[in-house]
Amino acid sequence: MSHVPHELAEEFPGKTDLMHDLKVSDAHFVRLSDEYHQINRQIHRVETGVEPTSQQFETELRKKRMVLKDQIASILA
Repeated sequence: MSHVPHELAEEFPGKTDLMHDLKVSDAHFVRLSDEYHQINRQIHRVETGVEPTSQQFETELRKKRMVLKDQIASILA
């Protein structure tokens, strides 16, 4: 557990301007970004003990976040 939020701006530091542009022009990117942030915040709450859950559910959340991050990276490439 890292206890560090994986915000998109930190994950893609050179792409913040592009992400901003996509957030105002691409509904699909907005949906992916919103879902990523929702899952990311939930993982952070689990890691910090605010929201206890099973290891299996935490693993499922991490996998979903990874898939979303890959999809976002593909758009940003």
